[in-house]
Amino acid sequence: MKRKLFCEISPFTYKISVLKCRTVKRIKNVLSQDKFAKEKSGERLPVVIYKHNSLIRRTLGNVDKELQDNKAVNLSIAAPKVNGIIIKPGEVFSFWKLVGSTTEKKGYKDGLTISNARTSRGIGGGMCQFTNLIHWMVLHSPLEIVEHHHHDGYDLFPDFNRQVPFGTGTSIVYNYLDYRFKNNTDAAFQLVVYVTDTHLCGELRATEALDKSYHIASEDEHFVREGDTVYRKGRVYRSTIDKKSGNIIKKELLRENHAKVMYDTSNIKIRS
Repeated sequence: MKRKLFCEISPFTYKISVLKCRTVKRIKNVLSQDKFAKEKSGERLPVVIYKHNSLIRRTLGNVDKELQDNKAVNLSIAAPKVNGIIIKPGEVFSFWKLVGSTTEKKGYKDGLTISNARTSRGIGGGMCQFTNLIHWMVLHSPLEIVEHHHHDGYDLFPDFNRQVPFGTGTSIVYNYLDYRFKNNTDAAFQLVVYVTDTHLCGELRATEALDKSYHIASEDEHFVREGDTVYRKGRVYRSTIDKKSGNIIKKELLRENHAKVMYDTSNIKIRS
């Protein structure tokens, strides 16, 4: 039998482990030389770099509809804490530095959470969709991602009107699994985010236009059976394109997927 981790022994040891992780993260933040973005502006920077809207109530297997409705509430509370943030040259954006803890006292409700390849529920659930949106916009810019965590190794839900390649999502846990990026350019950038009845909406803006554009796409995506298990495989690439010539000047591998499929695969074409 596989030996249990300390955090898996009991709910009490789990709480101790979480407290330890949060304390270590706070100490690292204090000792860090990073300058975190904190200035917000109600005026929008003039140039739209990229825009994306993310459907809030999505079809995710048999997930309770109440959790989707609660997620809409959670996102509506968190979005204003990020909306309008200016990331100046040399500054680092930290999701948790801006949003803070997602507690019931602040109005957050039970939402969908994912842990150890299982779906569950927890106060403030649904924040991953927020960082997914931000990450997707940042990938279409020269901003440098400095902290990014994945839901590694598992494909939890069948595709339903997928807009972005599989494997470009994020995993966050307050406060020790954060999503962060750094502005190493000479321009200032701004995130504009807000919630409608149906969507989480976002814009990445800047003080000046870019001379390059970015395209993210998956290649050779397929399902394959290994023993008794089906896996989703494929590669996700980002191409950097010179706007003036239209030529691809760089192509980089962002992600190589090998994810265990956790849903019924009877209607999926599996490569032999």
